[in-house]
Amino acid sequence: MGRHAVLLTVLFAFTVTLFSVSYIFIKFYKLNREQYVNNTFLKYTVITRIYREHMQNRTSQTMLEANLALYNLYTIPDAVAAKKIVESAKILKSENFQALNDPAYLQIRPRFDPQRVVEIQISMLQHKGFIYFFLQGPNNGVLLLDEKIKPYRAWNLLYAYLVIISSITVSYILIFVRLHPLRLLRKKIRDFGAGKMQTSFKMRGEDEIAVIANELENTRQKIRNLIESRTLFMRNIMHELKTPIAKGRISAEMLENGKQKERFNRIFLRMESLINEFALVEEISTGFSHAQREPYRLIDIIDGAIDMAMVENERVSQNVDAGLKVMADFNLFSTAIKNMIDNAMKYSPDKHINISTQEGEIWFESKGERLKHPLAYYVQPFAKDENSRDSFGLGLYLVDAILHAHDMALAYEYMEKGINRFIFEPIVKKL
Repeated sequence: MGRHAVLLTVLFAFTVTLFSVSYIFIKFYKLNREQYVNNTFLKYTVITRIYREHMQNRTSQTMLEANLALYNLYTIPDAVAAKKIVESAKILKSENFQALNDPAYLQIRPRFDPQRVVEIQISMLQHKGFIYFFLQGPNNGVLLLDEKIKPYRAWNLLYAYLVIISSITVSYILIFVRLHPLRLLRKKIRDFGAGKMQTSFKMRGEDEIAVIANELENTRQKIRNLIESRTLFMRNIMHELKTPIAKGRISAEMLENGKQKERFNRIFLRMESLINEFALVEEISTGFSHAQREPYRLIDIIDGAIDMAMVENERVSQNVDAGLKVMADFNLFSTAIKNMIDNAMKYSPDKHINISTQEGEIWFESKGERLKHPLAYYVQPFAKDENSRDSFGLGLYLVDAILHAHDMALAYEYMEKGINRFIFEPIVKKL
């Protein structure tokens, strides 16, 4: 989630906004509809008044229908049709009130019975796009059609809702569109961090993201120039140093004194080894190309490391699955293993190392004294113990840097019986 926090936050805000606006409009629709129904239902007072006057004045049926027609109300004389409408219609609102002279009160042709108080129910019905009023007494009922009033329609409300929702949607789409360059910029930064130095951050526009991208592009150019200058400088120095070393070794071979000859050869070999390690440090510091990593059998890499260390095969015991492969740069990973072999040859009293794989890790075990400092001390450049005369203090530093480039880490344990165990973890699974 952390990688897409901004996009998820915007999406969450958009979802909450849509639900909130929809909820408000639904509530407003229900309230508006209820008010419409209540205001329309008040017409029943007119209906009851007309019927009271009709009963009290004993007017004719024609006069009753004429009075109702003034308010766009018409009776449904067909009893069968009226019954079907009442049974299938939707009741919008219903209310009871007391009246006199029932059942004559609810009949088109009234009978004159003794006056008595009865309960009358009036209901407002909706059926097939029409509004009806139904007056029902204990024995009879009258259904009236209101031709003027239509069922509640929320077209204006729906139009307003769609306009608001569309505006919100367009706004958030524009936000996502404006955030797309940010996602592209993040990908470019990731590629640049992975060692693709040719990645360009340049963007068109004058908005905040474009300004940041162009500033990053300027920084990238400066970093690239510095790296190129440094690389050129280091390579020139190493080239210039190797020439006199080669001449010195040739001159040393001409000496007749065996002791002096051996001493000079040892000095020149030490200087050449130091330059080679400096070259590897320079390669590490400028970054590795992950495109060079390919699957190799671990035993082949170990054999290459043994050849680089120039030690007898008997001094290296192996307990490694022959089918186990790792994604690695062959030369660099071989160098890391070679440095572990060199350490064992320098500090182990029996000059022997055992290499094995255990639970997805590569173990390097050799006899020797416990490290005097934590491992973090030895993975720093030029870090070594005081009595280490034959070491430049770059061995474990190079190992740690190579492992980090291969998504692995270096660990250390001191076992019983005086065994030092260095661990490469985690190892890549079989391919």
